[in-house]
Amino acid sequence: MVLLSALPASAQERSARADLGEADRARVADVTRPATDFSRPEPFEAMTAGAASFSGKPDHDAFRHPLPTLSLEDQHRFVLGKALFEKFWVSSPSSTQASDGLGPLFNARSCESCHQGGGRGRPPRDDGDATSMFLRLARPARTAQEEVDIASLKQLNFPDATYGRQLQDQAVPGLAAEGHMAVTYGEETVTLSGGEVVRLQKPAYAITGLAYGALEAGTTLSPRMANPMIGMGLIEAIAPEDILALADPDDRNGDGISGKPSFELDHRSHQRVLGRFGWKAENGTVRDQSASALAGDIGISSPDDPRHAGDCTAAEKACLALPNGVQARLGPVEAPPPVLDLITLYSESLAPPRRRNVADPQVLRGKQNFYAAGCTSCHQPKFVTRRDAANPAFAFQLIWPYSDFLLHDMGDGLADGQQVGLATGREWRTPPLWGLGLARTVNGHGFYLHDGRARSLEEAILWHGGEAEKAADAFKTMQPDDRRALITFLESL
Repeated sequence: MVLLSALPASAQERSARADLGEADRARVADVTRPATDFSRPEPFEAMTAGAASFSGKPDHDAFRHPLPTLSLEDQHRFVLGKALFEKFWVSSPSSTQASDGLGPLFNARSCESCHQGGGRGRPPRDDGDATSMFLRLARPARTAQEEVDIASLKQLNFPDATYGRQLQDQAVPGLAAEGHMAVTYGEETVTLSGGEVVRLQKPAYAITGLAYGALEAGTTLSPRMANPMIGMGLIEAIAPEDILALADPDDRNGDGISGKPSFELDHRSHQRVLGRFGWKAENGTVRDQSASALAGDIGISSPDDPRHAGDCTAAEKACLALPNGVQARLGPVEAPPPVLDLITLYSESLAPPRRRNVADPQVLRGKQNFYAAGCTSCHQPKFVTRRDAANPAFAFQLIWPYSDFLLHDMGDGLADGQQVGLATGREWRTPPLWGLGLARTVNGHGFYLHDGRARSLEEAILWHGGEAEKAADAFKTMQPDDRRALITFLESL
């Protein structure tokens, strides 16, 4: 993985942000300095996304609102993008012009099906519905050339020869779905200080009803739950220098935290960009994330990912033989440029809600415990976005995502064994925590981590291993009141 060796050894050796003058650099350094006084909130702490925060009612629609900083023109485009995000695609051919092209194999019929209310997905329901969680399929490199292709970012990994990059459990009429995810749960117990016993459910994954033959030898299964959508454009507007300054891939400071950046090749420019989105930071831009999801999850081609048959492979001949939804008058893909542009704008522009109860003594105590346990080593509280962001709506805002957007080894317990680009089978991107306390309000459930195994924030913390094991151990040994305070702090985010 030669790309990491090219990174500077320390933050001091990295170039300063090119978008800031000296006065702004001093202001940014001051406002992003870690908290030391936990007797009261920090300045502007309640405004999760600065002026771009949603300050309305924190109800089930709290993740559906546009950034208040959007221009009037972009507010109009946001509404159009929302309609496309929520649109149900249909199979081809159809009398519904410009809405056909679904699949033929797929996981969902709309973006909203997975990201309901702009929120997170969930594990399969009792009736087997797994719309907002799917299985990534991949095998590792087998040859020296394949290893070079991954190191040079030409490939993230290699798909299953028959089933492609993800298991698709739905299909258009007349075609068999690839199969269905099967989850079984074992149990582990953890005893905390004070004698509290927490039962953790440990999932195991398999596929039932494989319709096109066996999986390729070496194919790994990685469950992926849909991530919340809020603040994505603001995340993209974080200066890459600020994220890279947090990286320490060789743990030169000896703190046990060795976060490393991920990179990808942008679909349009084919230039290497810093990965920020996805469970393994495999996408660098919201547009890349959107195009990949349209093709992979719904089977809709776009200018950036022109796969008319989605994730169908050469082995799935019946799938490839079915008609697609390309309309000659609209262009060579099923989602022509205006569609992808509007879906991207909508996905970029969902506003993070402002914090609640930031001055509550229990919240402040929990925040102090969060810092003391070392959680901020990965869950970096705040950044100031670029002054020269492509869209002024995202520019120069103090935001509080609580993530470093780096890859971290999370230990055997959370390992999926699947390499994705520079991310190993034990590494995951630090997920942002903003909006965490509204998860149940927005989606009606509280499932956490990449596969939803954690049924509470407490369980999610206890699954942390690897680089995060010290923080999890600190949580275990806290006095019960301190643990409750830390959870109260997380619920305020």
